[in-house]
Amino acid sequence: MKKKKQQKKLPYIKSFDFRPGRILARKYEIISQLGAGWEGEVYLIRECMTGIEKTAKFFFPDRNVNDKSAKFYAKKLHKLRQCGIVVQYHSQDTIIFRGIPITFLLSEFIEGEQLSEFLTRQRGKRLTPFQALHLLHALVCGIECIHRKNDYHGDLHTDNIIVQRFGLGFDLKLLDMFHWGAPSPEHRHDDIVDIIHIFYFALGGQKHYASQSSEIKHICCGLKRTLILKKFRTVTRLRQYIETMQWS
Repeated sequence: MKKKKQQKKLPYIKSFDFRPGRILARKYEIISQLGAGWEGEVYLIRECMTGIEKTAKFFFPDRNVNDKSAKFYAKKLHKLRQCGIVVQYHSQDTIIFRGIPITFLLSEFIEGEQLSEFLTRQRGKRLTPFQALHLLHALVCGIECIHRKNDYHGDLHTDNIIVQRFGLGFDLKLLDMFHWGAPSPEHRHDDIVDIIHIFYFALGGQKHYASQSSEIKHICCGLKRTLILKKFRTVTRLRQYIETMQWS
């Protein structure tokens, strides 16, 4: 009777804990940590040769078996490279950490602040209807580009949207495009519903919803998924509605 081949256990790393000033692979200087998640950690780095700042996502080896996660993310960003709301992917590299090869991806460094933080700085911690509509339009246009590429985000919320600039309109970038699964209408519908939830939250949420105009309520649909998707079956339909809506 043949013995079952024992699968090699991948090393577990809880944190890389790269300190500012550390040089990696004689090419990159750590500036600061930007975030951490289930799959790895994200750092702001500087290329030693050029002085150019970039974002580097380092994958924990047990979360990146055969570089599956890194390849998925890199290919998705490359596929969506013409969508202005998506972070631009640059390249892949590897370092040796405690004797273990660690894959990391380099992408553009996005300056700005999380939408959640931006909203807390506003008067009453919310936007006026006029501002919120401009935010909604910017987000809808960005997601529309992604949907036209037959893809989706899958986890839209105020913590993974970066506000780069605001005024008459908003310049936004999306983070955390790691949602797995082949694109489907259901995934795109999730994006639409999430967009409406963000719009609702930016206006002040339940506390201020009753006092909103009928036009605003017509978009929010009381956050009822079936009503939202009946009215806005695609993100393009939502964009067209915003661009042609009339105020009473």
